[in-house]
Amino acid sequence: MKFNRIYGLFLRHFFLITRSFPRILDLIYWPSIQITLWGFISNFFAIHSTYYNNAVGVILTCAILYDFLFRTSIGFNMLFLEEIWSRNFTNLFIAPIKISEIIISLVFTALIRALIGLIPAILLTSPLFGISLLDLGIHLFFLFFSLYIFGVTLGIFVSSGLLRFGPSFENIAWSTMFLLAPFGCIYYPIEILPEFFQKIAYSLPLVYIFEEARNILINQSVDFQNIIQALYLNLIYLIIGIFSFYYSFEKARKKGTLINIGE
Repeated sequence: MKFNRIYGLFLRHFFLITRSFPRILDLIYWPSIQITLWGFISNFFAIHSTYYNNAVGVILTCAILYDFLFRTSIGFNMLFLEEIWSRNFTNLFIAPIKISEIIISLVFTALIRALIGLIPAILLTSPLFGISLLDLGIHLFFLFFSLYIFGVTLGIFVSSGLLRFGPSFENIAWSTMFLLAPFGCIYYPIEILPEFFQKIAYSLPLVYIFEEARNILINQSVDFQNIIQALYLNLIYLIIGIFSFYYSFEKARKKGTLINIGE
């Protein structure tokens, strides 16, 4: 057993990690996000233990909404990653296909993937827990639509990162939603966040979506301002995401890394 060989192999992996920002971020955010998210949840229930009259219903409804968002984002990422893993992405351009057509096809396929996972979850909550998402009424459509647009937008941003940085960005595909979860105020109102975090949260459509879901379930009222604000922010992020995808694609094409993308 030679020390030089062990040291050489150690250096290989050490430099691979330390010279890659996505890999460093992957090591840091998991414990940080878990502690932050559940810390806020614990603080909320410790201070406002009587906030929810129907805690199970509210929490399960928010959990289902969040799961739909998560599956939409991951679904988009998975479809794009499968093209990369199979080294098939560049082969798509043998046909006269446009970037816009690729994005649109992934958007609709991601919706099908999300619905396949969502529908059984909705059907189970009623007989097992006596909870029905239909309690949200017609406004349920707008909440799901906003979550769908934001999930797709996150998928576009992650796909842009994969084009720009290559396989090292793959871990971000699995972690984007967990990174944003503390600021989305999924299980607690925004008031529980520190003031600085509240400013970040208000820049995301998630906080308006989940605040409105709780408002409908708890107060039996609808604040259309939350729904409109969520759709407005979604539109902005979606436009930025699409431009980011086009920019990353052009950069990868000009640098010649597009043909080598994959594992």
